[in-house]
Amino acid sequence: MNDFIEKVIALKREEVAAAKDSAPLQELRSLISDLPETRDFRGALAGEGLALIAEVKRSSPSVGKIAPIADPGKLARLYRKGGAAAISVLTESGWFGGSLDDLAVVKAEVDLPVLRKDFLIDPYQIYQSRAAGADAVLLIAELLEPEVLGDFLDRAEEIGLECLVETHSGEELENILKTPAAIVGINNRNLKTLNVDLETSLRLLPLVPEDRTRVAESGIKTAADVRRLAAAGADAILVGETLARANDPSARIRELLSPKF
Repeated sequence: MNDFIEKVIALKREEVAAAKDSAPLQELRSLISDLPETRDFRGALAGEGLALIAEVKRSSPSVGKIAPIADPGKLARLYRKGGAAAISVLTESGWFGGSLDDLAVVKAEVDLPVLRKDFLIDPYQIYQSRAAGADAVLLIAELLEPEVLGDFLDRAEEIGLECLVETHSGEELENILKTPAAIVGINNRNLKTLNVDLETSLRLLPLVPEDRTRVAESGIKTAADVRRLAAAGADAILVGETLARANDPSARIRELLSPKF
């Protein structure tokens, strides 16, 4: 485990402990019981052609500040106008400048499914995500032992959350495929080095069975990148920095998805 991942886990443990003091699990369970059904995240990715998950992303540990994004709801509306199938919201504050408030704003502004993207390491965060309005959550296989990953998937299903289960390696992918995870993400970013290599998706996507929804993540910048990923078997792509930096995010989405896949 490298320094970055160790720092992530340590920070998340502190955040979860504070959140539990502020909103105990039983309180979240009570809140969840009164919420409407979640939006169909996997269904949104299963439409005709390649689907695009557009991400609200202010900064990252690899490049620093990306965009100020004063109004995440406005950005989400532009993403929807451009043809995004779903919205990903980075809620991690330390490196990405996000929050659960961003997620709530986005959920209120668009009718698309909303993915909470963060470092989930404690079951509490599953319930916290649902209570905050998420329709789906990101689970990172590198941070979760196989039995913990299975437990998180079960808990999410119980409360109506879908899961995008992410990997960067073939070994982790094997573990994921032993679970019922319906949506499998291949992250082109190595969390140990923070380097990005599109070849990761091109190598691993063909290993994911076609009955799973296959998502390529990170480092997607051009329509040519999208064409290569679609040819490798991607059903969807997740794009953050490229869209957040764009002067016209709607047009940038149309450009990435043109021609239609």
